[in-house]
Amino acid sequence: MTAQSSNPLNFQSSFAGFYSGKKVFITGHTGFKGSWLCLWLDSLGANVNGYALDPPTDPSLFELCKIDQLVQSTIADVRDGASLTKAMIDAQPQIVIHMAAQPLVRDSYKIPVETYDINVMGTVNLFEAVRKCNTVKAVINVTTDKCYENIEREWGYRESDPLGGYDPYSSSKACSELVTAAYRRSFFNSSGHSNLPTSVAVATARAGNVIGGGDWATDRLIPDCIRALLKGEKVVIRNPKAIRPWQHVLEPLSGYLRLAQKLYEDGPRYAEAWNFGPDDDDAKPVEWLVKKLCEKWGTSASYVIDKEKHPHEAHYLKLDCSKGKLQLGWRPRWDLEKAIDSIEEWTRAYQKGKNLPNVCLGQIEEYSQNE
Repeated sequence: MTAQSSNPLNFQSSFAGFYSGKKVFITGHTGFKGSWLCLWLDSLGANVNGYALDPPTDPSLFELCKIDQLVQSTIADVRDGASLTKAMIDAQPQIVIHMAAQPLVRDSYKIPVETYDINVMGTVNLFEAVRKCNTVKAVINVTTDKCYENIEREWGYRESDPLGGYDPYSSSKACSELVTAAYRRSFFNSSGHSNLPTSVAVATARAGNVIGGGDWATDRLIPDCIRALLKGEKVVIRNPKAIRPWQHVLEPLSGYLRLAQKLYEDGPRYAEAWNFGPDDDDAKPVEWLVKKLCEKWGTSASYVIDKEKHPHEAHYLKLDCSKGKLQLGWRPRWDLEKAIDSIEEWTRAYQKGKNLPNVCLGQIEEYSQNE
């Protein structure tokens, strides 16, 4: 990486040295966001241990970028508390980032019990493992922007707004937030840690609708678009007028990295909930995003609106990220147009059989240098 400026908002200059040699434990490291995070942490010199099920898609970013060669990987389920505890104690991490989840709204209608089991009891198991591992200093539980009680208002939700969730996925993530708050107060609060040899700072992170190269999930907008474009088929979209806080995957990951450092260095001050979303102008309708992606792909690309009836999804959702900007020195760096460009670049590289780890690392470096 090249030298960075002394701008206080330049998170790369502030945490590049911090992660060198740090032991980081990531659940869900085989997923889309987890794979990008592993690549970034490895480039910063961290020692990463991952705990997750096998990659959830084929192809997967995890396999395409050979993440298993960069990290110590345990393939297991967060619902297996004993296995999770053993893996964490063996790894002896200083920082834990919990990303393992059943992450899809539409799947949560099909498998509600499994969704709650993974997203709620998986969180309980995570914190029970942390209680038994005396090296941990900072924990981030990654939830979602959908954890709020969404009343379709036009201004962004703040971290202090009520939690809720219409569907089982959103509700389960609100429950995960409540579990986190209870464990923080009961076992990790700054007033005393009689049950732990060291203080543990615990926070939650609520990101917007994350997009980026290498996402192959089912029933998600950008992966559905990419599959259709690569096959030369029309893109089918379900909710063209739904507005979402779209952001490139590197945006929330930069927030997690910044937050983890703050928790490690000054835990009690930052041990709470944090939003990481785009600027207001990048909350766009689904159809706008698909149209823009098709335009960049070329004249062969087009889309059609699906008229079938589908399970309920929120129409309007927006985050207020003022707190993270003011207190963490974090801010979005790539607007939505740039995020779409990066997805097209990554997908073209995949299509041409290029070195995808290098493509990812190149985007990470470009993002890190962006002022």
